[in-house]
Amino acid sequence: MQPYIFPYIGYFQLINAVDKFVFYDDVNFIKRGWINRNQILVNNQANLFSIPLIKASQNKLINEVQLAIDEKWLKQFLNTIEFNYKKAPQFEEVNELIKNVFQGNYNSIAELAIKSVQVIANYLQLSTVFEISSEKYIQTKGMEKADRLIEITKLCQADTYINPSGGKELYDKEYFETKNIDLFFIENKIVPYSQFDSNFVGGLSIIDVMMFNTKAQIRNMITKYELV
Repeated sequence: MQPYIFPYIGYFQLINAVDKFVFYDDVNFIKRGWINRNQILVNNQANLFSIPLIKASQNKLINEVQLAIDEKWLKQFLNTIEFNYKKAPQFEEVNELIKNVFQGNYNSIAELAIKSVQVIANYLQLSTVFEISSEKYIQTKGMEKADRLIEITKLCQADTYINPSGGKELYDKEYFETKNIDLFFIENKIVPYSQFDSNFVGGLSIIDVMMFNTKAQIRNMITKYELV
């Protein structure tokens, strides 16, 4: 899966569903996607935030797209988080977690996004093993999409590959079966939770989920999916 910055809870349902999760950082960057953007709750509505990048292009790999974060942008982002979530029950702990993510030195949006996911997985005490495609599976670069996924799965010594539900249009179960790999798609279920006194706004960044829910509650939420 491509690395996303502070992704929505469905991303963590996928992480929870697997033994090993491979960050697909050496595929093309997707503009206006979720690699460097997500949504938080502002005035009881979904509000988009974007990590600033240097000359982002779909002709570049994700791990080639550099960050343009400066002190002014970071201060404004953290102030936005504090202003909108300071009364949330888990604010203090989660706010520190967010700050810690941005304290590292990163060469690309891939590194920052991967860090955001790993820090949260550790916060939730998930046991999934993380790997990075450009580090562990560089020999598969250049293969056709499905064949590369099959080869990475085999190099992991696994016989099952799980893909987001959107992959149904891209990948064929029967083709994977001919390569002795079982293909499943994850159907995510978003569990509503209390967000101050407003109507529930779903599909926001995991930041929102963590602000309003305990670790135990979130660990329960990430089990709410089906494999088809």
